[in-house]
Amino acid sequence: MKTYVIVGLGGRSIMFKEAIAARFKDSSELLAICDNNCGRLEDSREELSSMGFEVECYHSDDFDRMIAEQKPATVIVCTKDSTHDDYICRALDAGCDVITEKPMTIDAKRCQRIVDAIGRTGKSVRVTFNYRYSPPRSQVKELLMSGVIGKILSVNFNWYLDTNHGADYFRRWHRSKANSGGLMVHKSTHHFDLVNWWLSSVPETVFAGGARSFYNEEQAKRYGLEKHGQRCLDCPVNNKCNFYLDMKSVETIKELYLDNEQYDGYIRDCCVFSDDIDIEDTMNLVVKYKSGAFLSYSLNAFTAWEGYRVEFNGTKGRLEHSCHESSYINGDGTVQGALKPDATSIKVYPHFKTPYNVEVRQGDGAHGGGDVVMLNDIFGTPEADPLKRSADYIQGAYSILTGIAANKSMATNQMIIVDELVYGLPDPGYPAMHTGDEKIDFVSNVEHMIGNRKINANIPARLVEINKKQNRKKSLGKLSTIEK
Repeated sequence: MKTYVIVGLGGRSIMFKEAIAARFKDSSELLAICDNNCGRLEDSREELSSMGFEVECYHSDDFDRMIAEQKPATVIVCTKDSTHDDYICRALDAGCDVITEKPMTIDAKRCQRIVDAIGRTGKSVRVTFNYRYSPPRSQVKELLMSGVIGKILSVNFNWYLDTNHGADYFRRWHRSKANSGGLMVHKSTHHFDLVNWWLSSVPETVFAGGARSFYNEEQAKRYGLEKHGQRCLDCPVNNKCNFYLDMKSVETIKELYLDNEQYDGYIRDCCVFSDDIDIEDTMNLVVKYKSGAFLSYSLNAFTAWEGYRVEFNGTKGRLEHSCHESSYINGDGTVQGALKPDATSIKVYPHFKTPYNVEVRQGDGAHGGGDVVMLNDIFGTPEADPLKRSADYIQGAYSILTGIAANKSMATNQMIIVDELVYGLPDPGYPAMHTGDEKIDFVSNVEHMIGNRKINANIPARLVEINKKQNRKKSLGKLSTIEK
């Protein structure tokens, strides 16, 4: 029987609590829960009790006592991002392994602390990158590993957070870089991890720019909301604001946060236009990878739809993957990031051949069907995985180092060398990729497009040039007729 404790009982803890208490109850045991909010602690205890599980409750001040008394094999960390390193290192030093929510931590100093603690203790840290397990994203990895587009030379990746989901980061503790590292770390760690894993490589240099261009006082004025309050609950203009979050009407949010404000003073519904926000809502960066590939990436948190587009360009062609996801607000009880099957696609464009669509594998549930697969990998009996989707602290570190470097680049307007941020990181052990170095033979009888005419690839170059001249003569003839 595997034994666990959970520290941090916000929205992300629900997935772990339910998995251990229900689906994996025969092989896993939740010994205790821990939080800085006494109300949330009691609510979680009652919820688990109703499911037939009695657990011990500890305030976060008693975290070390909890580990000493309960002696868990593994600590699950779901706290505020800026506190991850503290709980991770204390758990490691107490002899426990760790499973942590992403991001592993928020800056280079904290990351180095975790790397050093692992080296000191020999214990393990696992980072829960559920996006890797989503069937379409795993499918993209398989295609790239097969060499269908050869060696990957460049990647274009655009992520879109809509005005429902994206806005929510500007209401919560995430709105402060001191808490979250900004969206370049908190949110983009998912995306940078995907690219690292897709390419089986790590970032070498990063150059970035960004700004808070939408969630600000100027945008509030454009909406006629210049007299807004500091939170939705008592805002004088909430009756005409599309960003109004009525916590009283969303039962899960009300229970988790509104009903428990008295214990820690945490405000869940801060105004998205407040001046005290210091994170960006639009970001762009260029990353050079050690494999030689370049990444062009953007994240916008105020778009009209939710999802992403990614394009890989290789020595043999191009692969495009597009996905629309369901929008949500954290803790609202809806499925997070579910796939929209009719708006999810994979298409391959081979050089000198006809493009073709790839039938997309479907995944049910949160994060494109990734959560259910990942949870089985963590708590169940995982099968051999040639894609190596399980992420350790090394891959967790490289996923945040792109964002940490981006933050530093935005602050200094300089290109940042990633290896100078954290020391002592071993090779991440990604699956081997197709080298793409073999000889590429041209295929005969392939149709090309020149101008508006199709020609055959085995037509001699002399005839192609004659064809071009004839087309130019025809165009000149038409122009002369018009002039007359």
